[in-house]
Parts: sequence; C-alpha cells; structure tokens
Amino acid sequence: MLFRKRLPSLTSLIMLEAVLRRKSFTTAAGELGVTQAAVSRQIGILEEELGELMFVRKHRAIEPTPACILLGTTLAQSFANISDVIHSIRSSSQDVVTIGATVAFSSFWLLPRLPDFRAQNPGIQIRVVSQDSKIDLDEGQVDVAIRFGIPPFNDGTVIASRGDSITPVCSPDYLERRAPGPLSNTDDLIDTEAEERSWLTWSHCMARLGLGFPFKPSLRFNHYTETISAARAGQGVALGWGVLVQTFLDDGSLVALDDSSIAVEGRYNVLVPLKSRRTVAVDRACSWLTASLHG
Repeated sequence: MLFRKRLPSLTSLIMLEAVLRRKSFTTAAGELGVTQAAVSRQIGILEEELGELMFVRKHRAIEPTPACILLGTTLAQSFANISDVIHSIRSSSQDVVTIGATVAFSSFWLLPRLPDFRAQNPGIQIRVVSQDSKIDLDEGQVDVAIRFGIPPFNDGTVIASRGDSITPVCSPDYLERRAPGPLSNTDDLIDTEAEERSWLTWSHCMARLGLGFPFKPSLRFNHYTETISAARAGQGVALGWGVLVQTFLDDGSLVALDDSSIAVEGRYNVLVPLKSRRTVAVDRACSWLTASLHG
C-alpha cells in the first residue's frame, strides 16, 4: 500500500517514542530490551530517512527538536489507540455487556431473543437491568439501553429506533367465549397503571379506537407484564403494544380482538451513553440490538 512506502521503519518509530518519553537513550534501551547502541543506530537511520534531526545531543543530555516533538506526539497517540483496540479485542471474550430496559421490554422482547445473541457471541456475558423507572445513562449503570420515548435525549445517543402501534388483544379462549362483534361494555378490560407519560392506557385509547361506551376496567396492574399474563390467561382484553406482544401473537397465546389499531408517537430507541465504554463486546451488542429491532 502507498502509505507503507511513505513510513519509516516501525522499529525506529517505536524507539523514537520511547526515547522521547524516557528522555534518555539508555533508559529507553532498557525498556525495550536492546542495547543503547541499537537505539542510537535506529534514531540515526530515522534522521537520515527524514532529513531532519530528532535530537540535539548535549553533554549527558538530549534535547528533542520541534520535528521530533511533532512526530513523537502523533506516535504516542497512535500507539495508545492501537493499545486500546488490542486490549478490547483481547478482553472481548470475557467482557460483560449491561443492557437496560423496562421490565416488559426485557421480559417480552429481549429475553426471548438473547439466545440468538449468545449463539453468535459465545464469549460475551450479558447482564440485564430491568426497571420501569428511567435509567440514568450518566450514572454508568448500563452500556446500552432501550428507552421508549421521543428523541433526542440529553444523556445518550440514539443509534436505532422503531415505532409501534396498539391493538386490543385477548386469548383465543376469551375470543371464542365473547359475543361476536366489536369491543363493547360487556368485555372485561385489563389496564396498566404506568407513571411513564408516553404509555397509553385504555382511557387514552377509547376515543382513538372509536369506542363510545364508558371506560370501566375489570382489572388493573402496575406492570404491563401482569396485564399481558392476565390476557393470556383468558381474563379479558388488554392493549397489545405490537413490538412487545408479537411473540405471543406468533405462538397463538394471544390474538387480535379485531383489526383496529392506533399508532403511538413514541419509539423504542437503542441508546448508548454520551460517555460510552466502547469495546468490541458493546459494539457487537449494539449492532445486534439494531438489527433485531429493525428485523
């Protein structure tokens, strides 16, 4: 490649960085495990190739030239970057990726899909933090989070997002027992009491679904996981957030009551903290979450 023809010997560059950092040919030689003469020879070769002095030799001291300082600063940063990448590669097989999400998203969407990630990345350990209260990314608690809402967010960068829609769902048994026709005041409505403002309840959705009868839930839960469990058990009709209940629609434990649905304004966002800990493992988790969410 062209850049290889433009670069001096890597050995001479490594020795230059060591001499500049240690401020001594002898000390640098000891660090590198070579003789002082070998270091001097490599620096001389480098000076000849560049046509610039790297050091001004003084009595028992050396003084770096401006060209040496410029090159040395670049080398130090480059070597540090290379070291970080190599460390990430070496440690990725033992790395732990912490993913944060709501209880419902973790239970219904993330956990059923984790075997796929683990099969693709057998050396990476996954830690899941599930909580319905907002996960503060500034605290460094998680490496990547899935947050429902409308971006942007002040504590993270969105790398992927997906919208959703809501459909009334129930168990096949409940659908068979109820009278045919649209949702009515004879149906048992199962609701979720959530603090999250973007979370829609039956009271929010009645008019948008074209329902004119009074809202009277038969059951209320403070976790959506319990709401869906009750619906799957045949206890009534729940609001099915498509992304979250798709697994149950696929396995037949839930069915759509009818063909009505409403789009929601918020989105499921894959977020990384503004000061993210970027490792190979974290990058793989982010790529997998992005592909899975869009898939």
